[in-house]
Amino acid sequence: MISRQWRGLAKAARADDYVEHLRSETFPKLGTLPGFVDASILRRTVASGVEFLIVTRWRSLDAIHAFAGDDPEKAVVPEKVRDMMTEYDETVRHYEVVR
Repeated sequence: MISRQWRGLAKAARADDYVEHLRSETFPKLGTLPGFVDASILRRTVASGVEFLIVTRWRSLDAIHAFAGDDPEKAVVPEKVRDMMTEYDETVRHYEVVR
């Protein structure tokens, strides 16, 4: 199993909008992809906004290609989400889940 992790810093006033976007658009879409297992939203308030760590789990790197395209290391950040963020990772991190 592979854990895919991405970090973004949302504008404080847009943090709840971002959570709603994930729950209503991103996660339902991921749920239709073969090999997608689950997703978590980790959130913490910091001085400059609200930091999010989005963790998705997949059965394999091959399964991630269906979501991420040819370059699975490149973050998938829709324009709508970019407007909610003050900064975000351009790339993601993949970890093999050992346990």
